[in-house]
Amino acid sequence: MSVNFWKLSFQFMLLSVTLLVGDAWMDGIQFESKFYALITALVLMLLNRFVKPLLLVLTIPATIFTFGFFILIINALILMLASEIVPEFGIKSFWSAFWLSILISIVQVLFGQSNAVQVKVKKNEDEFDEWTDVS
Repeated sequence: MSVNFWKLSFQFMLLSVTLLVGDAWMDGIQFESKFYALITALVLMLLNRFVKPLLLVLTIPATIFTFGFFILIINALILMLASEIVPEFGIKSFWSAFWLSILISIVQVLFGQSNAVQVKVKKNEDEFDEWTDVS
């Protein structure tokens, strides 16, 4: 299987677990069952792939003016949109969505998005090997 499949699967599992932790820790977040955390994670991944870039482009001035803080508000709005799409996922208020978006962001930074450095390895004077990930 390709590396992208495993990265995507890991991101999916990480988001699902984070949603369940948010459900356990926060009063304003509720799932009817754990299965709906998986469905919500899938919906969130699709929204983040297709809707979020459009929102980011449309809100560039607000994001620049708030030094990037507005991205957390966009994330909260994406979570609220996901709660409308998946009725078994409930968010009581904007602030619950905001704090859940902060939790998701922290978990993604700590565990999710690995930005490996790629370097070229020099074999001899004129040849270079393929790009290699260095962790």
